[in-house]
Amino acid sequence: MNIPQKLKYTKDHEWIKIEGDVATVGITDFAQGELGDIVYVEVETVDETLDREEVFGTVEAVKTVSDLFLPLTGEIIEFNETLEDEPELVNSDPYGKGWMVKIKFSEASEVEDLLDAAAYKELVG
Repeated sequence: MNIPQKLKYTKDHEWIKIEGDVATVGITDFAQGELGDIVYVEVETVDETLDREEVFGTVEAVKTVSDLFLPLTGEIIEFNETLEDEPELVNSDPYGKGWMVKIKFSEASEVEDLLDAAAYKELVG
């Protein structure tokens, strides 16, 4: 299982890459493996400001649909539109081309609540 050291994580199995006041968000290798083949990613919250842990979209796999929870309070400034035609990128490249949204976050203190790679690895066993 791939858990890059440089990223942050949530208990909801999302990864976060922090660059200044922008966070790129996707689901972890563990999460995509548990979901199975992903067939659709829906995010209709671009340009909306949401609180941490609010649902910002859904990911649909062959057998299930899962909500996506915002890891940090802020405005969703971009959706990875490539996923509209190639949702399988979430399976094949979850930490790269399979990213889902970019957030301009407003509460920097919330970053401290995210898990580091070691804590996430412990969470998933």
